[in-house]
This record gives sequence, C-alpha cells and structure tokens, in this order.
Amino acid sequence: MASSSPDSPCSCDCFVSVPPASAIPAVIFAKNSDRPRDEVQEVVFVPAGSHTPGSRLQCTYIEVEQVSKTHAVILSRPSWLWGAEMGANEHGVCIGNEAVWTKEPVGEGEALLGMDLLRLALERSSSAQEALHVITGLLERYGQGGSCLEDPVPFSYHSTFLLADRTEAWVLETAGRLWAAQRIQEGARNISNQLSIGTDISVQHPELRTHAQAKGWWDGQGAFDFAQVFSLTQQPVRMEAAKARFQAGQELLRQWQGGITAEVMMGILRDKESGICMDSEGFRTTASMVSVLPQDPTQPCVHFLTATPDPSRSVFKPFIFGVGVAQAPQVLSPTFGAQDPVRTLPRFQTWVDRRHTLYCGHQAALELMESDQDRGQQLQQKQRDLEQEGLKATHGLLASEWAPPLQELGSLFQAFVKRESQAYA
Repeated sequence: MASSSPDSPCSCDCFVSVPPASAIPAVIFAKNSDRPRDEVQEVVFVPAGSHTPGSRLQCTYIEVEQVSKTHAVILSRPSWLWGAEMGANEHGVCIGNEAVWTKEPVGEGEALLGMDLLRLALERSSSAQEALHVITGLLERYGQGGSCLEDPVPFSYHSTFLLADRTEAWVLETAGRLWAAQRIQEGARNISNQLSIGTDISVQHPELRTHAQAKGWWDGQGAFDFAQVFSLTQQPVRMEAAKARFQAGQELLRQWQGGITAEVMMGILRDKESGICMDSEGFRTTASMVSVLPQDPTQPCVHFLTATPDPSRSVFKPFIFGVGVAQAPQVLSPTFGAQDPVRTLPRFQTWVDRRHTLYCGHQAALELMESDQDRGQQLQQKQRDLEQEGLKATHGLLASEWAPPLQELGSLFQAFVKRESQAYA
C-alpha cells in the first residue's frame, strides 16, 4: 500500500471568507499549492464544450463517462496530470484540495485523483453545493487512488476540498469512498492537511457512521466527531506539522475578521513565518490563487493566479471569464503525447522538461533576487507594481468605476502574463 513518509511533500492550505468576514459583499477564496520543489504548475483555460452522448473522458489514470455539456474553467495544475490543484469555472465556483491520511487505507490501484475530482466538479457544476454532489457521486462510483507524484515510487493520499461560490462555501473531507461535508454560510474558514470537520456535519455518506461503528472506531453513543473518529491515531510527521499551519491560518483569518480582502488573502498566502508560504528543501508553494466572488451576480468574478512558485516573490495576475478569453501560451507547458512518462507503462521511468516560458523567466528572476540584492529589489518592485496595477483595475471594475470593452476583460490575464514575461526578459 502506498503511503506517506515523514519527508513526503503533502502540504497545502485553503482559505475562504464569507460575509460578514469579508470587507466587501463577496466571498473570497484563496489557496497555496505546495508540491515537490521542481514540479511545474501551469495555468490552463478550457472553454465550455458539448460532447457526444455516451462518450468517455480520459482523466489522469482512468476513464469516466462524459457529460453532454461542460463549463469553461481556469485551472492551476501540475503539468503532468489531467486534474488540477485549484481552479474556477465561469459560474463563479472555486475549488481547492488537500492531501490527507485517515484510518481508511489508501487504495493500491489507480482510480481518480483528488485533483481529477476537482476538475470534474468545476466542469460539471454551477454552484458549490452542486460541485459537492459531483465529487461525492464520482467518489462513490470510482473511488480515489493512484500516485499523486511524478515519481517511479508511488505516493497516494485521500483528499479534502474547499468549495466556494458567490453565496457560500463547503468543506468536504473524504476517507476512501466515505465523506462528510460542512456548510459555511458566514465567517472565515481554512483547511490544511488534516481532518477538521468535527460534530458540525451538514451532510454525509449514508454509511459513514455504520462503517465507523463496524470498525470499532465509534461506539455509536453520543456525538459523532468525524475528525476524531477517522483521524489516524499516529499521524504522519507532516500531518502533525500541518496542525501548526492550520492554527496559524485560523489566527490570521481571525485577526482580519470583517476586513478580509483579496490583498489580505494574498498576504496570508505569502506568510513564511507560519509555514503557509512553504519553502523547504524538498517542496515549496509551487502556485497560488485568490478569487473574489461578488454576491451581486451582475458583477464579474475575479481570479488572481501566479503560475509560478513562491507567492512572496510572484505576481498575482487577474483572470476574468468573458469574450475573447484564450490560453496564455507563456504559462502552458510542453506536451509529449503518447511518449509522456505518465502515459507509458510502467509510469514515470523517464524525466521530461515541463517548464513553461513564464516559469523559466521567473526562476531566473529568483536567482537574481538571491545573487544581486540591488537588481533583485528592482525586479521585485516591478512585480509589486504590476500586481498593484491589476488590483487597482479590478477594484475599479467591481466599484463600477471602470467599464472596459468585454474583449479587454477577456484578455486581461494574457496581457499581464505577457508583461511579466517581458519584465523577466
């Protein structure tokens, strides 16, 4: 059975603020994706589509049935797999996921990755609650499993999810095919690499409690605490470390209660002292995302994505669904077709260079920041200026002070990616 080791990269943090915790009438979502240090994460735009009845869809490892219509999505994903670590769709649904280990064993076979479930939910749902139903339905049918790393040594885990839309959020935590979910209608919430739903369960797998009782994990008496019942008695080292990050995240959200904005969320994602902004020998924060989901349905949702590692030295660039949205080529990794190590069996026996243009430029920029203090500071100031320009533009848009042509909105992300690439060149 594939499992975690003390040094395995298994860290992420997700955050959400629902009014009145937000400073504006909007739900604000954020996530750091912490992955192997040299893994490349790309930002992929997939337009809405219509599909032939009965057609099949190839995910990372297995096929599932395709639906007749899929929604447009923007995804931040490890470039070797089909699913995504985080993303949003054209209806203002955002999802992020986390690695977790429970008393339920991790399956040895290949099934759907948690990242596949995330993308499938974004493509098939128009609300956070509908996304919850999509994930749990697919989970119960196909299960979750398969290596979550591009490595010949299998590494598997279960997933937890934070789902948000314009009006509310949901925390969904899984243990194999079992699950529990908690609805968040106001306030701020975060998740890390641990089960966090206690007795406040809004909806659950119909066999969750009977399964726990049959296993001897719960005596059937008193309140049912999901985290207490299903968490491992002896936690992996990384999960123990995640407790500190989870508590630090809670405290940061509490400090900003009632005043949480996109900028506040970006600051939390950049917090290195807490470990939320991960930077260690084996792994680091490889990409980050912050989304503003206005409660007014006439206002557009704004999604800020880095497409590069270390948010403290990256640019959050605005993306808005609209006319003229297209893939930004600078954040798209090379493809290798049937010869890709993820497609050839046995998997991951060879290595390919998946770096995209912006990643290469950004890595050179990081090296400059570390080797030449003056030039590095100048470059980092350019990053901050570019980010502030994007934030100012989107503030104006949401305050109805700026009304650009729809074509300009749709090309906003591509324009900022291009300008960041030029800054590094």
